[in-house]
Amino acid sequence: MTTFAEMNLNPLLLRALEEAGYTTPTPIQTKAIPTVLSGRDVLGIAQTGTGKTAAFALPILHRLAETPGRPPKGGCRVLVLSPTRELASQIADSFKTYGKHMGFSVATIFGGVGHAPQQRALARGVDVVVATPGRLLDHMNSRAARLDHTQILVLDEADQMLDRGFLPAIRQVVRAVPAERTTLFFSATMPPDIAKLAADMLREPVRIEVTPVATTAERVNQRCIILEGGQKRATLAKLLKEDGVGRVLVFARTKHGADKIVKSLEQDGLQANAIHGNKGQSQRERALAEFKSGRAPILVATDIAARGIDVPDVTHVIQHELPEVPETYVHRIGRTARAGASGQAIALVAPDEIGLLRAIERTTRQKIDTSDIRTDRSRPLDDRATPARPQRGRPGPQRPAKPAPRGESRGEARGDHREERSSAPRSFVKPAGSEGRRRPGAPQQRGFLARGP
Repeated sequence: MTTFAEMNLNPLLLRALEEAGYTTPTPIQTKAIPTVLSGRDVLGIAQTGTGKTAAFALPILHRLAETPGRPPKGGCRVLVLSPTRELASQIADSFKTYGKHMGFSVATIFGGVGHAPQQRALARGVDVVVATPGRLLDHMNSRAARLDHTQILVLDEADQMLDRGFLPAIRQVVRAVPAERTTLFFSATMPPDIAKLAADMLREPVRIEVTPVATTAERVNQRCIILEGGQKRATLAKLLKEDGVGRVLVFARTKHGADKIVKSLEQDGLQANAIHGNKGQSQRERALAEFKSGRAPILVATDIAARGIDVPDVTHVIQHELPEVPETYVHRIGRTARAGASGQAIALVAPDEIGLLRAIERTTRQKIDTSDIRTDRSRPLDDRATPARPQRGRPGPQRPAKPAPRGESRGEARGDHREERSSAPRSFVKPAGSEGRRRPGAPQQRGFLARGP
């Protein structure tokens, strides 16, 4: 099929697609839409930026029109689960865009905002609910939400949704949905262990895979720069000031590190915002709005944005630190080169991140162009971490410091606390007896996080 019209979709859907400028379906849409229209369960795998949302939203809206009825009070006819607030908002916007002439109600349910407006929307009944798992469970526990009349269940970014942190919440939701339902899993990556979990929740699913697992976008030019950790801030600022750099996403390992990068860039005269789990919903929405408008063309983010941002014309994705999960690298660089455009992906790699780089190359089955600008080039480029720099003080046995805390802080809205994860902390050793000693004139540092992001 070469056009949406050949798929026998509802004329009102075709009208909305024409108004939005969509005429030719992508490969995942060509294969998934007829399958979902037939009522079969689907396990869909396609690289980021290939139109997975339309692949399930269009046939769902068509089926809702074919089986008219009112949603139950407190419930919904379709439930879409998303790992992040930003992705939930984008999915809901897509349903509204495609169904603009059909009159279906769409609501988003996620943390970081008040319960009351969401409770009022649920009380009336909603055709399509797009939710993050934690806040949805809050409403279910308070009896504001019911799922006993849900006909279609969708898990977007299913590999992350079924990761260990989300699995208990997902199982609770699945138990509340009728056994006679259509279940759709869509993701850019599907490791074997996650696929096994998905198989337990799907009934004889049709597996649709249009690209190999963990394949990076073809139009992304990838390269990495090997440098000392202390050189990253200056190198980042230099890259951002080069010709041809437009809208840029910078990925940081931690929330604290993202804020530090923004402050450093502002000192260099660059306008940037940070987005991560410690930011309130209004702050996150404002940062995204300024990023999309170009008012603040640099957005520094944790992996909360690796799957939740679909912004056109992102020219560069720069990774200040590499992720500990290789598949996350694929999602990060997929924020550029979307909708047929090209893009640049640059990774700043410290010596103790070489092992992560090699893991990414093995997973993506690609060799990434590498340049080495380290001051000390005598050390081999291997997978060993850089030893800790010796400190002054009396000699004594070494002991490892406590690892940096992982995951969301307790300040994040309950229920969405696992929507992002920090990467593994670097190794760090501190000679005994060195407490309280510092270089003359050096700022006082306290605790593990004083080392930087």
